[in-house]
Amino acid sequence: MSADQMSVGEMLAATVPMARTLGLAYLEITTERAVVRLPDQPDYHNHVGGPHAGAMFTLAESASGAIVIAAFGHLLDRVVPLAVKAEISYKKLAMGPVTATAVLGRPAADVVAELDAGGRPEFPVAVTLTREDGAVTGEMTVVWILRPHS
Repeated sequence: MSADQMSVGEMLAATVPMARTLGLAYLEITTERAVVRLPDQPDYHNHVGGPHAGAMFTLAESASGAIVIAAFGHLLDRVVPLAVKAEISYKKLAMGPVTATAVLGRPAADVVAELDAGGRPEFPVAVTLTREDGAVTGEMTVVWILRPHS
């Protein structure tokens, strides 16, 4: 992991208390994808012994935020990135550590071009949640906007 990637994870851990509380590990952060891991922690289990749905939601949303910062962090003097909508589907029982992999659903250059043209760009981030055996346990889409500073 490069210093730039590490700084995104460190910044998110420092500024998002819930991500820090869950002990999320930022494994890979690039403008192409973000990979974040939720360790297996009994304090965050549900009634069947796997990670609680709220913990999985936070994991997925955090991975989406990591790729947004990687792709658009250079614009923070102009915009505030905000998640405006999220939808999650739980596919299989998650047991043990869970990994979230996030990818932008729209080319970053298109988002920046819309911003430069005076728009308030909206774009999806797709997140896949997997168990250690590779089984997909959930999928989430988070819609973000880049809101220009007033």
